[in-house]
Amino acid sequence: MEITKGKTAWLGLAISSGACAAFNGVFAKLTTTKLTTSWSHAISGALGLGDSNKLVEYAIRGMFFGLNLLFNAIMWALFTRALTLATSTVRVSVINTSANFMLTALLGAAIFRESLPGLWWLGAAMLVAGSVIIGRREQAEKSGDGGTAGAEPLLGPGTEFRDDLGEDAALPCAAEPGSRADDARSSVELRTVDQDDDNK
Repeated sequence: MEITKGKTAWLGLAISSGACAAFNGVFAKLTTTKLTTSWSHAISGALGLGDSNKLVEYAIRGMFFGLNLLFNAIMWALFTRALTLATSTVRVSVINTSANFMLTALLGAAIFRESLPGLWWLGAAMLVAGSVIIGRREQAEKSGDGGTAGAEPLLGPGTEFRDDLGEDAALPCAAEPGSRADDARSSVELRTVDQDDDNK
C-alpha cells in the first residue's frame, strides 16, 4: 500500500503545482485589471473611506501581487518535488500543464466572465488525450522485453580479459591466409617456438 502511494504521490504534486500556476496567473491578472479597481471601490465604500480611495486600491493590488509571488514559489516547489518522485518528466509536465490549463479556464470563466468557445474545448480534449497516450506508451515500454535484460554475455565461460593474461599475451586475430597480417603472425609464432627450443 505504501509503495502504491509512493508511486502515485507525484501525480498529486503535479496537479497541485498546475493548480498553483493557475492561481498565480489569476493573481497576476488581478494585479493590473480594472476588476480590482471596482472591488477596491466597493471595499472603500463599505469601510466609509470614499468610493475612490487610492490607498485601498494600491493595498489590494499589492496583496494580489504578493499572492502571485507566493503561489509561483509554491508551484515551483511542488513541480520540482513531483519531478524527483516520478519516473518520467514528460508525464509530470503534461499533467502539470493540463491541470493549469483546465483550472485557468474555469477560474477565468468564474472570476473574469470569460467565455469558453468550442475551439478551447477541442484543445482541452486533445491535451487530455495526449497525456493518456504518453502514459500508456511509457507503461508499455516499461513492461516490454526491451533493454539488455536476459542478453547473453559478450564473453563466454572460461574467457579471460587481456589484463588477466598478462601484458605479453598476444591477442588472437582473424587474418586472411597469405595476407601481411597472416605472414607477420606466422613469423611471430615461429620466433616464439625457436625461443622455447633454445630455452630447453
